[in-house]
Amino acid sequence: MKDKSRNEHHDDSNKTSRRDFLKKGILVGAGTVLAGGIVTSFDAFAQGGDTIKVMTTDGKVLKIPASQAIEVGARTEETMQKEGRLGIPGRKWTMVIDLSKCQNARMCMAACQSAHQLKPEMHHINVLQMDHGIGTAPYYMPKPCQHCDNPPCTKVCPVDATFKRQDGIVLVDNERCIGCRFCIAACPYSARVFNWTDPKDKEKYEELEYNMEMNVPQKRGTVTKCVFSADRLREGKLPYCASACPNGVYWFGDMNEDAVTNGTSKETVRFSELVRDNAGYTLLPELGTQPSVYYLPEKDRRVPFKTDLNLNEKHH
Repeated sequence: MKDKSRNEHHDDSNKTSRRDFLKKGILVGAGTVLAGGIVTSFDAFAQGGDTIKVMTTDGKVLKIPASQAIEVGARTEETMQKEGRLGIPGRKWTMVIDLSKCQNARMCMAACQSAHQLKPEMHHINVLQMDHGIGTAPYYMPKPCQHCDNPPCTKVCPVDATFKRQDGIVLVDNERCIGCRFCIAACPYSARVFNWTDPKDKEKYEELEYNMEMNVPQKRGTVTKCVFSADRLREGKLPYCASACPNGVYWFGDMNEDAVTNGTSKETVRFSELVRDNAGYTLLPELGTQPSVYYLPEKDRRVPFKTDLNLNEKHH
């Protein structure tokens, strides 16, 4: 939590220099209405003395006082947190992971760790070495949070720090999290990790306003997990992991539209047909958690499996 209350932050906002304002990045991905438009990114800003140029979603460029933009940013911080809990109306996000294409490139993991201030030993998504028993061929399985429709983790949190949004994404608010780790114990997919120490590059991130949809800045003594790249979805982009994978492992999209897009080929197909025609399945369906992550079997693999015990965890 910040030392200052929101009112104190607002009162001091006029004392904040424009450089500090840009450094904090308050307006990134904001969604704040400004003279009939929405401030969308830092790319829209240009220096102009005591004024700032901003671009609206309809392509218009407006010039406003820098002090006014700072006030807008302060309001946006609160709006961002409310939107983070609400989700994106009308959406039901889903991910499909094609196990036949995973080659353990681990670029999905690297992209995720970079975006979410994670140390090398911490994962929102992890690529595991799997097999079905003695004598069977091993394969790789990426495992993120399953973003369950009936998540057990949210039911045990005593402070409403972890919750499920209307678009199906399960998030953690680390400004509420008290570090009890009940949610970690309740998750049957081992999809959550605990910040036992200060997060990576703490000094670099400590001046940033907290973004619940990225769960950044991370905070020592709190739980962190896959967020389905909720911040990217607001911008109409695919998740970090899906965009980084070079092998077409990840499909991502909206169940309500019955459409998923491949992160590598950018091909869009019907979600229902993809999982039906390729024998898609979810993990541990007998638990009734109703995951939003589906897997396509490790069939028709064309790349030989390579064992590297330094990189892989083996599960039977």
